[in-house]
Amino acid sequence: MKNTFELRDLSASVIAVPPLCRDAQRQSSAAENTRLIRHIESGGVSTLLYGGNANFYNIALSEYAAVLDQLEAAAGPETLVVPSVGPYFGTAMDQAALLAKRRFPTAMLLPTVAVSSPEGVRVAVQEFVQKAGIPAVLYIKDANYVNLAVVKALVAAGVISWIKYAVVRPDPATDPLLRSIVDNVDPALVVSGIGEQPAIAHWQHFGIRAFTSGCVCVAPRRSQELLRALQAGDFALAEAIRARFSPLESLRNAHGPIPVLHHAVSSAGIAATGPLLPLLAELSGEIREAISPVAQETLAWNQG
Repeated sequence: MKNTFELRDLSASVIAVPPLCRDAQRQSSAAENTRLIRHIESGGVSTLLYGGNANFYNIALSEYAAVLDQLEAAAGPETLVVPSVGPYFGTAMDQAALLAKRRFPTAMLLPTVAVSSPEGVRVAVQEFVQKAGIPAVLYIKDANYVNLAVVKALVAAGVISWIKYAVVRPDPATDPLLRSIVDNVDPALVVSGIGEQPAIAHWQHFGIRAFTSGCVCVAPRRSQELLRALQAGDFALAEAIRARFSPLESLRNAHGPIPVLHHAVSSAGIAATGPLLPLLAELSGEIREAISPVAQETLAWNQG
């Protein structure tokens, strides 16, 4: 595992957001997680972010250290692994103590708006960073989670490695909060955090030069090609590639991005992801039957 982080890492590859593979007893599976990581790495992807798709929201503190060690051992020597903490302050601080003993160069604070305020988020991030000894990824998933003043303060304090921006808008090209952020902090810190769908608009309208993806776990080579097309300014090619991800993304939009990706990785034969952790529920048989051929076609396209 790569144990350093530089801003240029964000544009070196798509930032994959994989599921966490579990066995029938819901224990993290070293063998299957390694299979999934090797598949992602085979497409030239070198950054793995374990967050929502991995359901780190519901991970047990009692298994957290073992999962960290498993992911560190599974990743290739040039692969950056970013685990998540939280979303609640007490959990994040206990996880900070575990991260302080390991080699991960940054970690992401999962967001919650149920029991948070922008100023409270600022304090939580700073205290996490102080205890863990590493900077944090700020994950903005809701427009009310933080405000511009908090973003600026955290960046100025040097406690942010990067910002995952994932506020869903009807038109991703029209986003006042994102506009205010990129106009006031270095846009190189900001990552488009909602997959391939808004990545082109964020690139063209906001100067964002990196994006996260879940579907990259099925078609890493093609997602990486989309990034290279954007870097070359070939937006027609980028749009053509993005369109090929639409069938799988549409299923994720309709039935839940986490469970659909979880089943897609398994049904494509990439790795056995196992059961979902509650509070999430398993998909119906009908939905799973709809996902399988799309996942398999997406994988075949990746290999074509």
